[in-house]
Amino acid sequence: MKELAGDGVPVTVAYRVLKLARQPYYRWLDQPVTDAVLEEAYRANALFDAHRDDPEFGYRYLADEARGAGAVMADRTAWRICRDNRWWSVFGKKRAKGRKAGPPVHDDLVRREFTATCANRLWLADITEHATGEGKLDLCAIKDAFSNRIVGSEPGGPHRPSPCRTAPRDTPAGTVRMLPPPLRNSARDQTCPAS
Repeated sequence: MKELAGDGVPVTVAYRVLKLARQPYYRWLDQPVTDAVLEEAYRANALFDAHRDDPEFGYRYLADEARGAGAVMADRTAWRICRDNRWWSVFGKKRAKGRKAGPPVHDDLVRREFTATCANRLWLADITEHATGEGKLDLCAIKDAFSNRIVGSEPGGPHRPSPCRTAPRDTPAGTVRMLPPPLRNSARDQTCPAS
């Protein structure tokens, strides 16, 4: 504002163009850094010093260390400052690196059309992996798109091959355990034309 006034721009015009009110501007000019921002900077500095000394501490221990150094704050405030600055414990949970999903693994053979006109025409398969105490557990499930029911499943463990790899490509019946057929529903009972 001072530079604009020095260049000959009227102050009232500059306030109107910059959409500033006079009183808040002079309040900011008197104290550019507010007390709240300055206090948070001191708290963050104390938390960072504690984190640098003991990176295995979580935010609660860091808050205790900062309080011992004279920066008084609540645990919630310490958590917010640590979160904003990404100061995590080295023993904490793994953080995602912002990775995006990669390209599709296989071609879209059904062209995003997940409905069928009759039973046993379109089966959808999915495999999921769960971490357990004994290793990873794979589960392959096969769903009939017409009845919308799981028609087969096969678990796979750390010492067994992946269940979807052991199933034949053209039909899921090979090594995959097929479930008994569900109760018949007259609304769903339709005869499929021979193909």
